[in-house]
Amino acid sequence: MLKFVYLSLAIIFEVLGTIALKFSNGYTQILPTISSAISYVACFYFLSRCLNEFSSIGFVYALWAGFGIVLITILGIFLFKNVVDIPGIIGISLIILGALVLNLFSKMSH
Repeated sequence: MLKFVYLSLAIIFEVLGTIALKFSNGYTQILPTISSAISYVACFYFLSRCLNEFSSIGFVYALWAGFGIVLITILGIFLFKNVVDIPGIIGISLIILGALVLNLFSKMSH
């Protein structure tokens, strides 16, 4: 169960780092720039811990990247007024479906 905690923390810090990177305005704003760097260091720390717990790097990377994309897209809608069109919704739905298939039916995580 600890491996999913590490994975969740890696995803959360990756999302925080990406949002802070957007707020850094090309590294011209110091606090968001520092926040981004700290978040990415924490992200990769927890990702490395997670990779020690799971047997499949592909499984971990698929979930980490997939959930990161979905969360960043949702936050982009609310924080930055990003617009998601029908192809975007379909693509994000496929990412979520892929994560569900990996978790429910694949033996990759064992």
